[in-house]
Amino acid sequence: MSVGAQVSRGATPLRPHPSGHQRAVAERTQLGIGRRRAVNTVMVGLTFAAALVAALPLLFIFGYMLIRGASSLSLDFFTNLPRPVGEEGGGMANAIAGTVVLIAIASAVGLPVGIGAGLYLAEKQATPLAKVVRFLSDVLNGLPSIVIGIFGWYMFVRPVGRFSATAGGLALGAMMIPLVTRTTEEMVRTVPVSLREAALALGYPRWRTSMTIVFRTALAGIITGVLVAVARIAGETAPLLFTAFGNDYFSVALDQPIESLPHKIYVNATSPFDQWIEHAWAGSLVLIALILVLSIVARFATRGRFRGTSD
Repeated sequence: MSVGAQVSRGATPLRPHPSGHQRAVAERTQLGIGRRRAVNTVMVGLTFAAALVAALPLLFIFGYMLIRGASSLSLDFFTNLPRPVGEEGGGMANAIAGTVVLIAIASAVGLPVGIGAGLYLAEKQATPLAKVVRFLSDVLNGLPSIVIGIFGWYMFVRPVGRFSATAGGLALGAMMIPLVTRTTEEMVRTVPVSLREAALALGYPRWRTSMTIVFRTALAGIITGVLVAVARIAGETAPLLFTAFGNDYFSVALDQPIESLPHKIYVNATSPFDQWIEHAWAGSLVLIALILVLSIVARFATRGRFRGTSD
């Protein structure tokens, strides 16, 4: 029976045997696939290890502070003032309240300026002013905090002749501005151009497009940058040594020296007294917990926006 008859009756057609060259190519292909799978497995393992190593320092620091500082945390720690050496108890109520006041002043100064400057840099990228501001923001981001402290002392403390919460907040606000500016610019630049064009086609003026369309779309990323800026200034000590200085008493007056957690932690940690050192660990734990709470609140606040973007 011929091959054509077998095919016409639905029989399986005869297949020619692969040649030696085809078998060699197939073997090389299999070896190549196996090698790529092995390399892929190794690289995935390395990236997983890198991610784990990146998270371990924070987990280790937080765990160590939890072990050292949790025993000193109590209601008295949050409601009482520091006590003299030899007396049991005491807390950091003045430092906690002072930190909140300083962050509020810094945010009131740094956030509007930083976000506004970031929007301008994103919308007017090629203008000479934008290039100069972008360069200066990068320089200020790398400026040592003690230089900001000296600047704050010369501009805000020396003219009035006394340290104050306002001077400390302004110095911290100056540190926030370049970081918020560059973060806002990068987040706004990720917004698709089609959204701007659609808003302009509907008759929106450019300023309203930037504020209601572009800004709201990039809000989640901007909030992340704001939290990074707050986390940075919340732990700064050097600028406060030259501006807010510290206060052993409870004070939230804007024209008087004010205590802060970073400054109080520094003073207690460098003291020779065990009780003060334990309070320094507890204050460090509170400072990290404050940043953690801010991050969680921001995540819940932007959760709906993330879902809307993914849809």
